[in-house]
Amino acid sequence: MRSRFPLALSTLVLGAGAALADDVTGANRLLCHADTINICYDDGTCEAGSADALNLPQFIEVDLVAKRMSTTKASGLNRATAIESLKRPEGAGTLVLQGFEKGRAFSFVIEEKTGAVTIAVAGPSRGVTAFGACTPLQETR
Repeated sequence: MRSRFPLALSTLVLGAGAALADDVTGANRLLCHADTINICYDDGTCEAGSADALNLPQFIEVDLVAKRMSTTKASGLNRATAIESLKRPEGAGTLVLQGFEKGRAFSFVIEEKTGAVTIAVAGPSRGVTAFGACTPLQETR
């Protein structure tokens, strides 16, 4: 990997495997992990791999009420980023999250019935796509 990515870029690890996906309809908190991550650079080279192989956190917590994404405590990374736009388009069955951090824009589309997620991150001289799934997290009291 060419550089250490901030959470906005590492948020592409959102998702938990399509086969393990859950219905996230109406959930306010999600735990996500990506199965497939691809990073392409402006010189035409690309890398594909797992979160571990690409030095990204394995799991990300998404708090839709607080509009915030963060690494899990177990990761030891202590990263967080704001969700600037959160939409549940009526009748679409999707959850759309977008934001911008440290020169990188990110966008997530989560299918609520399956938890499947597609993620795109655009930054200077690189672009990232990821595919995975999310599962609801228990509400904290």
